[in-house]
Amino acid sequence: MTDEVSPPAASTIAAIVANALAEDRAGFDVTTRATVAPGQRGEATILYKQDGVVCGLDVAREAFQQVSPEIEVRTSTSDGAWVESGMVVATVQGPLGPILSGERVGLNLLQRMSGIATLSRQYVEAAAKGGRARVVDTRKTTPGLRALERYAVRVGGARNHRDTLQDGVLIKDNHIEAAAHRGLGIPALLASVRAEVPHTLRLEIEVTTPAMAYAALEGGADVILLDNMTPEMMAAIVADARKEPAYARVLFEASGGITLKTIAKVAATGVDLISCGALTHSAPALDISLDVRPA
Repeated sequence: MTDEVSPPAASTIAAIVANALAEDRAGFDVTTRATVAPGQRGEATILYKQDGVVCGLDVAREAFQQVSPEIEVRTSTSDGAWVESGMVVATVQGPLGPILSGERVGLNLLQRMSGIATLSRQYVEAAAKGGRARVVDTRKTTPGLRALERYAVRVGGARNHRDTLQDGVLIKDNHIEAAAHRGLGIPALLASVRAEVPHTLRLEIEVTTPAMAYAALEGGADVILLDNMTPEMMAAIVADARKEPAYARVLFEASGGITLKTIAKVAATGVDLISCGALTHSAPALDISLDVRPA
């Protein structure tokens, strides 16, 4: 990480981890109870078996320590660091039974978060080859894990879009269709929404054609999401808007099927933001293992 990224609140991490451990019935690990002697101790190393961005060390620590506060996790790096395959990032010491019972939850969260951080960094680096657009995530997150996944996006160098439905106005195709059924075009719809929501919220609207984009400009949208358009189409819309001083404050966001291969070309269109649901919904987990040595 080049900038300091704040993790979720400790209480949020603790609650997510507690739910995961309860789901796994970590306190009722029949295999470990039957194979590990009471009081037996051990040491383990957390090993990255793929190159990638580290993310979730404190979350993994929380998982082990919730199973047993006697477990000590010592890290040799920090979230945001790039590591190569074969690198040990932490040691885990303490009672062996609880280490084994907390292993799966700790590693699952660490693998998931590191995978998202790694993919986010790849998208940011690819976008920078085409322009200065900021890469942002979407709400396409795993239910119950949003706080961790959005933190991982930030660790990877990308940014967060709105966190919840309460945080901002985003008028999408179904909202537009519902309004059209009542006889409201885009300018009228934007006016009606602006009258209903607090003045502190930006109005963003999703459009799929140039005509809709120009109607959104006319209606005073603060952010216009250009969905599933060709780079040529987006570039023309952005260039037209930038000619008009009245539209200087409008932000343009590109979205829809953007990949590592296409993001540089999208960034070159002049858009301000590029939203990619893939950062969270399609990030592969990094391969990480816990290698245990009984004492």
